[in-house]
Amino acid sequence: MRLPPRPLILLPLLAFAAFAQQPKPAPTKLASEITASLEAHAGLVYARYGQREVQLDLWKPKNAPQPLPAIICIHGGGWYKGERSSMANLAQALAAKDYVTVTISYRLSGEAKFPAVIQDCKAAVRFLRANAAKFGIQADAIGVTGLSAGGHLAALLATSGGVKELEGEGGNADQSSAVQACMAMGAQSDLKSTRIGELSGKPDDPFYRTFLGDSQAKIPQTYALASPRHHVDKADPPLAFMAGELDDPSTRADETRIVLEKLGIPTGLTLIPNAPHAFLGQQQSFDTCASTCETFFGKYLKTVK
Repeated sequence: MRLPPRPLILLPLLAFAAFAQQPKPAPTKLASEITASLEAHAGLVYARYGQREVQLDLWKPKNAPQPLPAIICIHGGGWYKGERSSMANLAQALAAKDYVTVTISYRLSGEAKFPAVIQDCKAAVRFLRANAAKFGIQADAIGVTGLSAGGHLAALLATSGGVKELEGEGGNADQSSAVQACMAMGAQSDLKSTRIGELSGKPDDPFYRTFLGDSQAKIPQTYALASPRHHVDKADPPLAFMAGELDDPSTRADETRIVLEKLGIPTGLTLIPNAPHAFLGQQQSFDTCASTCETFFGKYLKTVK
């Protein structure tokens, strides 16, 4: 019996070894002058549910001469993990461009099922408006961004203004939770899609079932409620998308952007060259992201009068 030629056995192993030896991207860094230029407020409680407190971190330029637009940065992690600190570099980079920025924690799906998480996001917007004078915020110019699950939440926050069942009881009920601009990154914008229906139908699905409570086939109304595309209407603010070029095409929001365009809502897509889903950890991709966000929010928040 002849054995297969040795190269056919070794090539996959050699290829894997070569891949494993590739250097990992260097961690994203901020110039020291950026962090030195900012005033920081860590661990601010923005929502309370009984004894449960939910916190955010805030940055703003030192000695800012006037109220500034604000940007909320929402972390990813499949709705079941992640920390607000993963968005700190982006928040600080944007704060240095004359914004008040915050990174927020929220109740993960292992603690509370949907809609708890979006209710936290809306509570964060209301908190910023209620404390606009204290932190030098222009209350009618609040934007939001986020990556992955955070991108989905940012898009849902932008499109679900006025949906009472998503407001929650996190405090400052007299304030509006509407935002004026959104950059959703690596986001799923249509949870009613066939792709997500198939993924959620798998018994071992770690994301959608845990987040929403069951498969799309079992609770389609919940998937619709959690889907940004389901809520799109003419009252929505500018909503643009950003994704890594190597990420799944579903993060490009092609069909959602068509709906937005038909309604005359400013939208668009930025693809980060050669970037994966989690592109904020790569310096070049991070720099492109920060620059794109600065241009987008500058256009739609700094022009608010």
